[in-house]
Amino acid sequence: MIDPSMHIVHVTPYYAPAYAYGGVTRSVEGMARALARRGHRVTVLTTDALDRDSAYAGPLDETLDGVTVRRARNASLGLRARLNLSTPLGLRGLAGEVIPQADIVHVHEFRTVENLLVTPLAERLGKPLILSPHGTLALSTGRSGLKRAWDRLLSPVMARRFSGVVSLSAAEQTDAQALWKDFGAAAQFSIIPNGVDPAEYADLRGREAFRQRYGLGNGPVCLFMARLHPRKGVEPLIRAFQQAAVPEARLVIAGPDEGLLEHLRGLAGEQVVFTGFLSGADRLAALAGADLLALPAVGEGLPMGVLEAMAAGLPVLISPGCNLPEVAPAGAGLEVEPTVEALAEALGTLLSDPARRARMGAAARRLVEARFTWDAVAGQLEDVYRSFMNPSKKD
Repeated sequence: MIDPSMHIVHVTPYYAPAYAYGGVTRSVEGMARALARRGHRVTVLTTDALDRDSAYAGPLDETLDGVTVRRARNASLGLRARLNLSTPLGLRGLAGEVIPQADIVHVHEFRTVENLLVTPLAERLGKPLILSPHGTLALSTGRSGLKRAWDRLLSPVMARRFSGVVSLSAAEQTDAQALWKDFGAAAQFSIIPNGVDPAEYADLRGREAFRQRYGLGNGPVCLFMARLHPRKGVEPLIRAFQQAAVPEARLVIAGPDEGLLEHLRGLAGEQVVFTGFLSGADRLAALAGADLLALPAVGEGLPMGVLEAMAAGLPVLISPGCNLPEVAPAGAGLEVEPTVEALAEALGTLLSDPARRARMGAAARRLVEARFTWDAVAGQLEDVYRSFMNPSKKD
């Protein structure tokens, strides 16, 4: 381990207690907690945003699982909802209090107002700046017009501030290297996946209560747990589920609406159940109540929901866009193209074969324990941080 007194500052638009809105939030929380467990001083600079429409109700400054969290209030939740842009009041002042004592500044997502406010100070003070894009670099992931304008005006200068870029997958690293070349910037590139804490998913409760609550019956349940956004593949999944027509099976769609809900309700029959966004104990109960998780997404970084499902012992049905090529060879699930025909065939196979689902679920849990724990991720992050530290801090 590097010097236990090392101070790591994470900068992110969102930070809330466990299982909050969005995979990026859960990813930052997981790595921050793991680094704190390993003896490091960890501070998170963030805003009071909880989700697209509401503010965090807790204190602006607090300590969560050994992590110091300092929040700036957003002047406008409307801009956050419409354009996914923060308006953090006082964040520059918070950064002025925290950044001078930092050894490493690790920012999350690239095109953010938080980065515009914090990175100039870190650069001026000579603090190593590390970026985790979290699958948001490509224009295909949304807000393409805003991203193009941002890249013309701001991104080249911003990119040159970063010493390192930590990607979630080889595909994301390729995208980052191409962008940095376009921006005329250089950085050290590395790949570190997301993780989970397997112990949190080892003994899930609430299976029967969840099934009773949503009238799921005793048949196999396929769970989709992500934002209701076109790139998550929810529409072809619904159509494929109906085409597979597995008797007594149910498809549970759990996620916040981003404009698709009414359209999807029009496609769905009685075997498709919409729960809305689930967090906390409800999210864990959904994993306990399901027999399979499906995410036929495109343009993902490395989805937290899939890792969480595998940690819970669920087999997964994913697309190549999830960037988890380890799943199929490990026997932890199936990877198919996100077409209705391919998904329907895979759903028919998995939902009709409980013995195969059990074998895959056990393999999924083993894969997570071997490759995707937060403690392992924290060790890899330490190596990256060490490579940018002053010699006096490496020992």
